[in-house]
Amino acid sequence: MQHLRRNPGVGVHSHFFYPSLNTEHRPLFLRLPLSLTNATIWCSMSPADTQLTNAPRPRVGIPWRTTQEQRDGIRDKLDLYFQAVRKAGADPVDVSLQQSPAELEKQLQDLDAFVLPGSPADVDPARYGEPRHAKTVNLDPNRDNTDAAILRHALSSSKPVLAICYGCQILNVHLNGTLVQDIHGEKPASGPHGATDLPPGSVKGDIEHQAQFAPESRLANLNGSQAVIINSSHHQAIDKPGENLRVAAHAPDGTIEAIEWTGSPNWVVGVQWHPERRGDALSEKLFAEFVGAARSAREAVAHKM
Repeated sequence: MQHLRRNPGVGVHSHFFYPSLNTEHRPLFLRLPLSLTNATIWCSMSPADTQLTNAPRPRVGIPWRTTQEQRDGIRDKLDLYFQAVRKAGADPVDVSLQQSPAELEKQLQDLDAFVLPGSPADVDPARYGEPRHAKTVNLDPNRDNTDAAILRHALSSSKPVLAICYGCQILNVHLNGTLVQDIHGEKPASGPHGATDLPPGSVKGDIEHQAQFAPESRLANLNGSQAVIINSSHHQAIDKPGENLRVAAHAPDGTIEAIEWTGSPNWVVGVQWHPERRGDALSEKLFAEFVGAARSAREAVAHKM
C-alpha cells in the first residue's frame, strides 16, 4: 500500500489524494464536488415555511366571565373558550376583572386579540340610557368596565375581537347600540332562546334553532350557505345595532344573532350563540379565522417596529 502524499497544487478542501485508487474506490468525501463560495444549499423547507414554523403563537386575551367566578376560581365554562383558542392555534391568556385601569391597559398592550365570553350577568342598561327591566337582575360592573376597556384598546389598535353572547351585547352597547333586556318580556311572540323560555320540567341546557346569515356576510362565507343551526342560551338580545355594525344573522323570529364590524378592515365579529361549546364545522372555522386574523395583526405590528 502506498503512503499518502501531500499535493501542493490542490486547495484546502482536498489536501490529499490517492494515486493508486480509481475514482469509484475513493472514499465518499473525495468523490463529492468541492464546495463553492456562496453556494445555495437546497432543502424542502422554504423561507416562508421556516418563518411560519418559528412564528410565535398569537396571544389572545379572555376576561373572566364574572367577578364571582374569578374570586372562587370557577373555570369550567371559561376553559371552553381557552380550549377553542388553543385548538385554533393561539395561546389564551386570562384577563383579570379586578385590575386597576393602568394594570389592565399594560396587559392589553401585550396581547394580540381578544375573545369576549358569555356571562350570566347582564350589561348595565345605564350604559345605553334605559331604565332597568325587572328581568335584568345580575349586573357585574367589573366585567362591564373590563370589556369596555378591551374594546377601546382593540378598536383603536386594530386588534381582532370575537365577541360571544354577553360579549356580543356589550360590543353593540360600546358602539352606541341598545339591547332588548328580556326577549319574552318585551317580545312575547318570540321563539325560545334559552332554558328560561322553556316550559317547567323541560330538560335544561342549550337549545337549538335555525338562523339565516346575511348574504355576503363574513359568517355566510365561512358557513358556505346562509342557513345554519345554532345553539342558544340568552334572554337578552341586540335591539338597535351600534355604529359601524352590520347585522349578519337573524333568527326566524327576527332576533339579531350576529353582528360584524364595518368601520375598518379590522376583524371584529359578535355572535349571540356559543361556538366555544358547539364544536361543529362552522365553530371551528370561526375560531380558525379569528386566530388567523390575530396572527396577521401581530405580524403587522412587528413590521412597524
